[in-house]
Amino acid sequence: MKIQLFAAALAATSMLATLGTASAHGPTRQKVSEKIEINAPPEKVWTVLSNFQDGGWIPVVAKTEGTGGNAPGAKRILTLKNGATVEEEVAKIEPEKMTLMYRIEKVDVKVLPVTNYSSWLVVTPADGGKKSEVEWRGAFYRGYPNNDPPPELNDEAAVNAVTGLYKAGLENLKRQIEASN
Repeated sequence: MKIQLFAAALAATSMLATLGTASAHGPTRQKVSEKIEINAPPEKVWTVLSNFQDGGWIPVVAKTEGTGGNAPGAKRILTLKNGATVEEEVAKIEPEKMTLMYRIEKVDVKVLPVTNYSSWLVVTPADGGKKSEVEWRGAFYRGYPNNDPPPELNDEAAVNAVTGLYKAGLENLKRQIEASN
């Protein structure tokens, strides 16, 4: 009798554990990475990207205001051409590796349909240092944190928005830097 009760309890516990994990789902962290080659030395490209207080190379940005320079903890507010704002903070900067990591502290999901966003800008020498490869990569969750998001706040909308931002930003960065050569 004890063995049958134990077996029944074990089966019930096992079933409950399975139900608990099967029904627990929600948003999955999304990742986007875009790269571009720029016909300029890495130091020149890094000078532009590492200036956290100037987001003017991003085409949707009308104005950048900030504090703290380019050090970890530095903050900026990007005012977009449509009047919306995005508040960001430097999380890490490694000049010797030409790497900058920042986070979005505040953004309306109607502007960029993401939450918990962090991003890296990395400059790597190409063609023996005559050119640069720039990678802009980010990780984030969709704009709607619960199950069954509306289409404008789902994973696909978040990935498409970030991908579009990265492609447009990198292409504009390339144009600006190559035009100044």
